[in-house]
Amino acid sequence: MPAKSKSQQKAAGAALAAKRGDIKESDLKGASRSMEKSMSEKELRDLASTKRKGKPEHARDGR
Repeated sequence: MPAKSKSQQKAAGAALAAKRGDIKESDLKGASRSMEKSMSEKELRDLASTKRKGKPEHARDGR
């Protein structure tokens, strides 16, 4: 499943780094913290690998 916005892609990348042990879980904030706890490494990798070009900075709620 591709990321819908640049911010979602960045949060997934941070969560993936924490899940792999590259950064501390305590350094995560907001969406990346909940993503790290609730998603598998494969799901995070899929979101984080989405290209940013053409994506809005933030996705609108309800769309």
